[in-house]
Amino acid sequence: MDNLSEALEKLKLASSDSSTDSVESCVDCLLKALANNNTEASMKIQEMGVLPLLPSLLTPQSSCTPKVANIIAEVAKNEFMRTPCVEAGLIPPLIQLLTSTDQEVLLQTGRALGNICYDSHSLQAQLINMGVIPTLVKLLGVHSHNTALTEMCLIAFGNLAELESSKEQFASTNIAEELVRLFQKQTEHEKKEMVFEVLAPLAENDVIKLQLVEAGLVECLLQVVAQTVDGEREEDIAQLKTASDLMVLLLLGDESMQKLFEGGKGSVFQRVLSWIPSHNHQLQLAGALAIANFARNDGNCIHMVDTGIVQKLLELLDRHVEEGNVTVQHAALSALRNLAIPVVNKSKMLSAGVADVVLKFLPSEMPPVQFKLLGTLRMLIDTQAEAAEQLGTNVKLVERLVEWCEAKDHAGVMGESNRLLSALIRHSKSKEVVRSVIQCGGVKHLVTMATSEHMIMQNEALVALGLIAALDLVAAEKDFVGSSLVSVLHKLLSDERSAPEIKYNSMILICAVMGSEPLHKEVQSLAFIDVVSKLRAHENKTVSHQASLTEQRLTAQS
Repeated sequence: MDNLSEALEKLKLASSDSSTDSVESCVDCLLKALANNNTEASMKIQEMGVLPLLPSLLTPQSSCTPKVANIIAEVAKNEFMRTPCVEAGLIPPLIQLLTSTDQEVLLQTGRALGNICYDSHSLQAQLINMGVIPTLVKLLGVHSHNTALTEMCLIAFGNLAELESSKEQFASTNIAEELVRLFQKQTEHEKKEMVFEVLAPLAENDVIKLQLVEAGLVECLLQVVAQTVDGEREEDIAQLKTASDLMVLLLLGDESMQKLFEGGKGSVFQRVLSWIPSHNHQLQLAGALAIANFARNDGNCIHMVDTGIVQKLLELLDRHVEEGNVTVQHAALSALRNLAIPVVNKSKMLSAGVADVVLKFLPSEMPPVQFKLLGTLRMLIDTQAEAAEQLGTNVKLVERLVEWCEAKDHAGVMGESNRLLSALIRHSKSKEVVRSVIQCGGVKHLVTMATSEHMIMQNEALVALGLIAALDLVAAEKDFVGSSLVSVLHKLLSDERSAPEIKYNSMILICAVMGSEPLHKEVQSLAFIDVVSKLRAHENKTVSHQASLTEQRLTAQS
């Protein structure tokens, strides 16, 4: 340590008279001390006020520059030294050095900046604002043959790519081409992983997704999949997962997805289809997720249903009924749900037996599977009266829905159960379905659904309750009273925030329940006539007209 103190004193003197030889010997002594005991040497450097001297030593012409940058890199390994490095004004001269042609200077400078800004989003954002991204991308292109420099750039990209503010800058460079070119050159697993770690955060940006697709990344990924699909080594399994996950991520961008779909004739689309019958769970998962992503517009969905994809997905689900892989179940159900959105696909998918296969997962205790199962059935029965009646009279299904309507720990499952319960009634308009829902205890859940914060759910509930009242008021009377339906309707009509549709359907329902003596008494006791008469002046003509009709009905039966 005495030698270090002496060297630090000498460095203070030497830096003022710019004597290169004496500076170099002091710098060597510092590097030796840091290698011996980094923390202690760093503290000494800080104590003796040497950091503010270093910016003047970071000149492109000096032979000491790479060593000085190395000192900064070593010192900045310690968290307590990072702020002092910033305060000493080291970042601007280091950034200027990134334009150097000396590869050792570039390497040590990159290390120094990386260590100073490690784990600090504010400092990383500062680097981005100072234009470091285009400079590093250029370096990667020029020095791609230098392994150490390449790795330094990749580490920097990995850190910077986590910041949303970096994406726009990356998108304005040729990063996609450089990374794809670099990836194609790699043979070692670790090196490929390093590139993957940069690609994944960058591919979250839709502009960069398209750039990566155009640069040929997909072909690289398909090659990795083909090489590792039968591998049993850990690194093969890891690469297969990373490559197929990244493939699915690229398909999340509308433009990149459509480019790869190529009207359903694209070679990439065809390759992804072949993953679904695979025996490898990771590929099955990626294949199903890819189909779900391709199925994001009606044209693609219609084409895929017409070319037999549904059957492949059903076969996949059948393989995963007993002790199945939950992620594969979830992905395949997601794909079916998306495919069922276009009206022309619904009857075709019902004829293919989709509902029967989906119902095999009713016993599932996994909320993600329950959620997708419910969404798939809801999409299938939309406008399909016969299917809605068939499912609505399936007691096992309705009982399970009523059970899931109480799944307070899983809001998504609870919401979808309520919506499917309502949809079964709305699309079937069947007295048998209404009876099934009443007998299984579903009415109270629909009344609660009418108080949802989501207008669409409120409306669906009110329409279903209106049908229940119209089709079997006698059977529903007890449940309507027990769930305080009339009180709920009063609140909805009194609330100024209620949408016109909600007010309209609430009045329709009031008129429908007037045929029940106990409900009629409740309507009278809550002075509905006052609330309804105010609505005659409502700006929405449909609401004001219905208010007049409802007022007449209330007056006639008072």
